[in-house]
Amino acid sequence: MRTGISTACLYPMELEKALPTLISMNFHLFEVFINTFSELKPEYIQGLKQLVDDSQGTVKSVHPFTSGFESFLLFSDYDRRSLDGLEFYKQYFNAANLLGAEILVLHGQRDDKRSRVMEQSYFEHYADLFALGKTFGITVAQENVNLFRSDDPAFITRMRAYLKSECAFVLDIKQAVRAGKDPYQMCEAMGEQIVHVHINDNNSASDCLLPGYGTMNFNRLKRQLDGFGYRGDFIIEVYRRSFNRLQELEKAKQAVNAII
Repeated sequence: MRTGISTACLYPMELEKALPTLISMNFHLFEVFINTFSELKPEYIQGLKQLVDDSQGTVKSVHPFTSGFESFLLFSDYDRRSLDGLEFYKQYFNAANLLGAEILVLHGQRDDKRSRVMEQSYFEHYADLFALGKTFGITVAQENVNLFRSDDPAFITRMRAYLKSECAFVLDIKQAVRAGKDPYQMCEAMGEQIVHVHINDNNSASDCLLPGYGTMNFNRLKRQLDGFGYRGDFIIEVYRRSFNRLQELEKAKQAVNAII
């Protein structure tokens, strides 16, 4: 297990600036949040890879900027658009390959009561993307996200039961809290299929703080993950408004190291 950080922590700082900033703070494991179309160009991705390589770092995961459109692009009842969406996501898989990443983080479909996409169909759409990712050596991992179908532990439990070993999950603490769900219950729902953790903290006043700045019982979470045989990493992911000074990221790293 290692401590890493998402470039999303510094958004809206451009990636080519965010990575060197985090590297200068002695971070060496990253989730790269791609923010726009031009950042998918191979020459741009190769420039990011060079920054990471020069620091002897590693990119663990990639986060698409089209997460908010996955309902439309990937989980549509219009089959041709879903197929085109799969074709478009090959660009993310190629970017992940160039960066040396292993995981693509998926938000999935918004929790829209008007949607005609039934639950089984959702699972099958996900399975198509999961299978496509595997052909690139990339694991597509469903994240629990507030206001999306995935924000409900019961939905995640049914997804895991339906897909069995052909699925993977990202546990995000803040997203569970924001959805009014128990993060430990969400962890239980994901079980042994958790491959990635977005670690952050919270308290009664805020659902998103840097690790070590809130009241989250990380030792309890670590024991729970150990029970599932989790051998992945812990990626610090908060919003830029969640902290005041960059130096606070270094303190958060120390807090996560202590958990590990």
